[in-house]
Amino acid sequence: MNYRMMGKFISRILLVELVFMLPALLISVYHQEEKTIFGFLTSMVIMMAVALFLYLLCRKARKGFYAREGLVCVGASWIVMSLLGCLPFYFSGEIPSFIDALFETVSGFTTTGASILPEVEKLSMGSLYWRSFTHWLGGMGVLVFVLAIGRGRDKSDGYTMHLLRAESPGPKVEKLVPRMKDSAKILYFIYVFLTVLNVFFLLIGKMPLFDAVCTAFGTAGTGGFGIKNDSIAGYSPYLQNVCTVFMLLFGVNFSCYFMLAIRQVKSVWKDEELRFYIGTVVGSILLIAWNVRGIYGTVEETLRHAAFQVASIVTTTGFATADFDMWPSFSKAIIVCLMIVGACAGSTGGGFKCGRALLLIKSLRRNVRQILHPQKVQVVRVNGQMVTEQVLDNTNAYLAAYAFITIFSFIVISIDGFSTMTNFSAVLACFNNIGPGLESVGPTCNFGGYSALSKVMLIIDMLAGRLEIFPILILFSKSTWSGR
Repeated sequence: MNYRMMGKFISRILLVELVFMLPALLISVYHQEEKTIFGFLTSMVIMMAVALFLYLLCRKARKGFYAREGLVCVGASWIVMSLLGCLPFYFSGEIPSFIDALFETVSGFTTTGASILPEVEKLSMGSLYWRSFTHWLGGMGVLVFVLAIGRGRDKSDGYTMHLLRAESPGPKVEKLVPRMKDSAKILYFIYVFLTVLNVFFLLIGKMPLFDAVCTAFGTAGTGGFGIKNDSIAGYSPYLQNVCTVFMLLFGVNFSCYFMLAIRQVKSVWKDEELRFYIGTVVGSILLIAWNVRGIYGTVEETLRHAAFQVASIVTTTGFATADFDMWPSFSKAIIVCLMIVGACAGSTGGGFKCGRALLLIKSLRRNVRQILHPQKVQVVRVNGQMVTEQVLDNTNAYLAAYAFITIFSFIVISIDGFSTMTNFSAVLACFNNIGPGLESVGPTCNFGGYSALSKVMLIIDMLAGRLEIFPILILFSKSTWSGR
């Protein structure tokens, strides 16, 4: 295990996090928020000290960096980044409990959007900005950002691939261009471009600049932290529709945008995962709109709320314009299914991913045909290409781990005595990085009522969900550290 190389990389992660805290500090200085200024300054000093210590200790690290180091480095980086990223909330006194501050920060970085705050508007402007920005930084991945801005002469494309595979969502990670570092740059260019475009359209709708930036951060990262107690419900129908469109856009595999940029439009339309995603969204909107048609006054309002909540849940953003916990059971059942399925692989969305769901459906069909025709060779194809047995095995292993962690987490947090639906939806909301659940953790409620043990369990769920389970499992595996 190359500990020094991992330590050196984590020091770079912390320096990037420190730099990204500066705008929040400046906002606090501008608004003369003394406690928040103290919180950020103290946190940045500690962060700098830890980063310098790791760098000095590990500056002579050798270059060897393989799959195991990549997985461990990603898991450790996100944990360290969260532990230090929560300090401004804690030192400022705005979230006096360290576990609560950590929960809020992990929820931000993992783009979950679950909150322990009963009244978010009581936070200072600097804290609101940092809270929303954690979504944007975690959406594409801070390690991807570090790799994208890395020195061009760094020829260690091998460890770049290991890190991207560990942090990027989906059944498999492919290069957009021959070098992974260049792929990371392209991904971040698309990410920044869509974010700026989102801010532009929000400003057209006369949303205040601060609100537009924070809302775009939450939309781009598909996180869902709002800066208002009513989330997006208080904004105009135009602004709600803009959020709907951009949530869906950020739920698409970013490689599709790259293919559009190089004018391979037919390849995008033939993408089976994209068609599965669009079909799921359109079908869910129509079914929910039909089911809730008597709740709202007009067809436009019905379709707007149905489309917004479907987009918010399937992309695992978590914004809300309506309390969907009050909708009929049929609509809530669709919402729960969308929580599990999630967005496309290679997007900023969470969940099981449409790509994996598609693979499981095709694998099931293949197995049925194999039973009927045992002498015939049956293969699984996606987009006309044969899927290897290794990818199918990894998908099945992911499903098994997904089910086990969901059941185990549900049992653990059930100790607190909340209803079965509250606990089950809380686990789904955190594990799939969605945010709001149902009943006591619904859109108008929060996670503050859970005990410290349950919050720690849900923190682990959020990290496992964002990092596709295996980096966290490997990080806590005994064999990882024993070298076996």
